[in-house]
Amino acid sequence: MEAVAVAAAVGVLLLAGAGGAAGDEAREAAAVRALVARLLGPGPAADFSVSVERALAAKPGLDTYSLGGGGAARVRVRGSTGVAAAAGLHRYLRDFCGCHVAWSGSQLRLPRPLPAVPGELTEATPNRASAGPPEKRKEDAYRAVLLYRYYQNVCTQSYSFVWWDWARWEREIDWMALNGINLALAWSGQEAIWQRVYLALGLTQAEINEFFTGPAFLAWGRMGNLHTWDGPLPPSWHIKQLYLQHRVLDQMRSFGMTPVLPAFAGHVPEAVTRVFPQVNVTKMGSWGHFNCSYSCSFLLAPEDPIFPIIGSLFLRELIKEFGTDHIYGADTFNEMQPPSSEPSYLAAATTAVYEAMTAVDTEAVWLLQGWLFQHQPQFWGPAQIRAVLGAVPRGRLLVLDLFAESQPVYTRTASFQGQPFIWCMLHNFGGNHGLFGALEAVNGGPEAARLFPNSTMVGTGMAPEGISQNEVVYSLMAELGWRKDPVPDLAAWVTSFAARRYGVSHPDAGAAWRLLLRSVYNCSGEACRGHNRSPLVRRPSLQMNTSIWYNRSDVFEAWRLLLTSAPSLATSPAFRYDLLDLTRQAVQELVSLYYEEARSAYLSKELASLLRAGGVLAYELLPALDEVLASDSRFLLGSWLEQARAAAVSEAEADFYEQNSRYQLTLWGPEGNILDYANKQLAGLVANYYTPRWRLFLEALVDSVAQGIPFQQHQFDKNVFQLEQAFVLSKQRYPSQPRGDTVDLAKKIFLKYYPRWVAGSW
Repeated sequence: MEAVAVAAAVGVLLLAGAGGAAGDEAREAAAVRALVARLLGPGPAADFSVSVERALAAKPGLDTYSLGGGGAARVRVRGSTGVAAAAGLHRYLRDFCGCHVAWSGSQLRLPRPLPAVPGELTEATPNRASAGPPEKRKEDAYRAVLLYRYYQNVCTQSYSFVWWDWARWEREIDWMALNGINLALAWSGQEAIWQRVYLALGLTQAEINEFFTGPAFLAWGRMGNLHTWDGPLPPSWHIKQLYLQHRVLDQMRSFGMTPVLPAFAGHVPEAVTRVFPQVNVTKMGSWGHFNCSYSCSFLLAPEDPIFPIIGSLFLRELIKEFGTDHIYGADTFNEMQPPSSEPSYLAAATTAVYEAMTAVDTEAVWLLQGWLFQHQPQFWGPAQIRAVLGAVPRGRLLVLDLFAESQPVYTRTASFQGQPFIWCMLHNFGGNHGLFGALEAVNGGPEAARLFPNSTMVGTGMAPEGISQNEVVYSLMAELGWRKDPVPDLAAWVTSFAARRYGVSHPDAGAAWRLLLRSVYNCSGEACRGHNRSPLVRRPSLQMNTSIWYNRSDVFEAWRLLLTSAPSLATSPAFRYDLLDLTRQAVQELVSLYYEEARSAYLSKELASLLRAGGVLAYELLPALDEVLASDSRFLLGSWLEQARAAAVSEAEADFYEQNSRYQLTLWGPEGNILDYANKQLAGLVANYYTPRWRLFLEALVDSVAQGIPFQQHQFDKNVFQLEQAFVLSKQRYPSQPRGDTVDLAKKIFLKYYPRWVAGSW
């Protein structure tokens, strides 16, 4: 790859999205000052002086912050952008005050007086290192800036954000700014814009209603995977989402972030064929075990004259409503095999999407999720990948290497054929609970991508399908966006992470975290997926896989150590969250062990052993798990469902939203099409969904042994589906307030089961 070509690609991005105008400095500084007041309160906020000065950056796009003062003076925080200033504030709170900002609750006890910053601390985002000789490094200097710290996955919008109000969005944007995020999806409200476009094209309201999915499944409607399922969208949804999108965009822009807006990817409602009988469309294949009632989307042929009309109508209406920052997301073939593998077709399809953008916005840059190349490698050979990547001018296609911590694509595509890319950590699928991470791979991945020959890496990113779990992983990834090198000692890093998180250093808590680092957070190789497949949260069968990549002893010993530190740390909300999360993980391990015992007893036809193991699993262990989960509002099904109900404007609408949420957590589709993909371990869900399934399964095994007849998995699946469907359709309400004490309940489970683990009496 010629260095000059790569430089040109990055230069386009510099022009398109990096950095704001000098006139925005005052607005961005005001946004950070408001963040400080929200975060710390108006009194402590007065101890901080915040300014935004573009001149701090040595070159365009090189986000920079500077810290000074403290002690007897105000703490000075300066940034080249609002995001840089917010990241500088976070650095001061983290490294000088020992504070911690988190989804599960922040620890913000400021020492008095505020610690002084020795001299002036200045930090800039890292450059992409050149592996060449000195003369080549000089040539590369122009293109060496890593522009972006990206955030979100299209699926995050449905798995985590779907029911959020403005107050919750404001907290998230504050978290984004503090963690240095400057590029993020902003996709709310787009269905309202599509509705306008389709009405203008002659579709009826009924046809449009039939096309849109329900709120909890919009991510897959937006990518063309689904239509219709669990819809339609109420009129109030469109109104509220438009309002929300305006506030989200205003807040992101006030920090100097670049919001990514949606664009037309080529999928259309079937009703377009009624309005335009001669239209050239292809009916795609089914997706996710759905039949064509809900999938098999209609894809416009790239050469059809209606393609640029629909694409430009949508983008023009979108920009009229929301303005633009010139970066747009669109995914035409997400988890769907294109109609043809011919490079000419793939190039034409890509060109059609891009030209529909540039017809409206000549500065458009297309943000593409690179998941398609990773998900279907048997289809996407070198010629097919080249066709897509080469159809857009270099620098106008910004690719997310979405799963780079596990299966990077840049290494087998010559840095995406010269198109700029962002090294992303996906980490979580479906918003599952379950301790998981690949911290070694995450720690070294960005540096390896920067050092890759002729690298076109232009940033780092966090792209989870669901958030609010495994916060240690996201803290590390956010820090790496500002580091020039990997963290040299991860064991020391997690020890200090625990001290900041709990507000005090404790030797047992630190030791617990080091055990977790070498076990659940040390996943490596092809087995790493970030998707919880524990028997606890899967429909039971005799073929369940209980294999894990770590030593269970480390989890149980970490559990013991965290409980040992409870007398000193129990006043910390983050500690109580972590203790519950680790207790939940330990119970998950115990479920696997008792399942293995029950399965062995069944296969050996030992009825007494089957009754003993099955009885403990279904009648002691799972109820104990539900009880401890109920002690924390962050693990309540009631809290989850109340978010959905609160988004409604009527009782009927609230019932509809709640059913959407219940479907997503469990069956996902009407027939269990993507069963348990978005599993969570929540009080109420364990008691009324997972536990009844396990009891039915174990009763079927007992009947099989007692009567001397084979267990029939097919019949069990039919029977258990009735339980699963009954849960989805149920109107039962669940508490949204916690009950019981987490520490006491965790200790109760520990004292009952830990001795059995130590004794090996399974």
